[in-house]
Amino acid sequence: MGFSLLPKTTDFFVLFNKQAELAVRAATLFARQTRDGRFDAETVNQMRDIEHQADEVAHDLMDRLNKTFITPFDREDIHNLACALDDVIDMIYTISNRMRVYRIDTPDDTLVEFATIIEKSVKTLVTAVEGLKDPKMLQATKDACIEVNRLENVGDTMRDASLARLFENATDPIHIVKWKEIYAFAEEVLDLCEDVVHIVESILVKQA
Repeated sequence: MGFSLLPKTTDFFVLFNKQAELAVRAATLFARQTRDGRFDAETVNQMRDIEHQADEVAHDLMDRLNKTFITPFDREDIHNLACALDDVIDMIYTISNRMRVYRIDTPDDTLVEFATIIEKSVKTLVTAVEGLKDPKMLQATKDACIEVNRLENVGDTMRDASLARLFENATDPIHIVKWKEIYAFAEEVLDLCEDVVHIVESILVKQA
C-alpha cells in the first residue's frame, strides 16, 4: 500500500456538496409545497428532517475543520461557507414552518413565483460550490455566481412589488403582518444564496 505525505482534503468538498444537495432538496420541497398548497405537519416535518440532516453535515464539517492541520483553502472561508449554506436551508425551513403556524392554506401566486426562483438559485449554487474543487469549472463557477446575483436582484424587485400590492389591496391587518413576513423571508433566502456565492468568489480570488 502506498503512502502519501499529501493531506486528504476531499472530505471538505464532499461535505460542501452534501450541504448543497440538501439545500436543493429543501428548495424543491418548498416549491412543491407552494404549488400543492400543502404546509401541513407531514410536509413540514419532511422539511425539518432535511434541516436536521443539514445541521449534522455542518457539525461534521466544523469538527473536521478543528481536527485538520492543512486545509484546501483558508479555514475562515471554510467556516463561513459551511455556515452560509446551512443558513439557506434554515431559512427555507423557517418559511415552511411559519406557513403552517400561520395556517396559510393557500399560497398566493407571488409565493409560488418566489419558490420557483429560490429553487433556481439554490440549484445554481451546486455548480458554484462544485467548482471550488475543479479548476476546469472556473468559468462555469463564475457564471453560476453571476446568475445567483441576478436572481437576488429579481427577488428584491418581487418583494417590493408584492409588498406594494399587499398594502394597497389588503384590509385585514393580521393578513398584512403574516404575508409581509413571509415575503421578507422568501427574499432573504435569495440574499443568503448570494452570500454563498460571494464567499465562493472570494475563495476563487484568493486561489488565483
